[in-house]
Amino acid sequence: MGQSNRYLTRARIQRPIHSSIMPDRPKTLTKKDVARRVSEIMSEPIYKCEPWVSAIIDSIGQLMMEADPAVRIELRDFGVFEVKKTRAKPKARNPKTNETVFIPSRRKTHFKPSKRIKAVLQQPLTELDYEIPQGSADYVDEGLVLAD
Repeated sequence: MGQSNRYLTRARIQRPIHSSIMPDRPKTLTKKDVARRVSEIMSEPIYKCEPWVSAIIDSIGQLMMEADPAVRIELRDFGVFEVKKTRAKPKARNPKTNETVFIPSRRKTHFKPSKRIKAVLQQPLTELDYEIPQGSADYVDEGLVLAD
């Protein structure tokens, strides 16, 4: 009983993280959110859609991991997943020690969105009534008025 009170006390002492300290993060969507969307589209309960979504994501991941050594997975109207080979870097430097290190060739992943997705994402934020990030070239401070 004494230990549970100690944990409650610790929880009360912890301070909340203020948004001024940590920058705003975009909302993270998970596999569950994808399953929820599939269930809405297919008019099926979420518990039936979750295995479908997991199977598709697992299959794409397995195909990418089994690439020998490169593969291209094309999903029409969505995009292309690719596993590509990289070249070895014989003269890379460790920034801490400034020591020259050898980085062997390896494989990397790449995703290229479809034309449809790219077109939607390239619309200017002002046309979509989103807030322009401060420091952006097209950011206008409402408090400043330009005089002629």
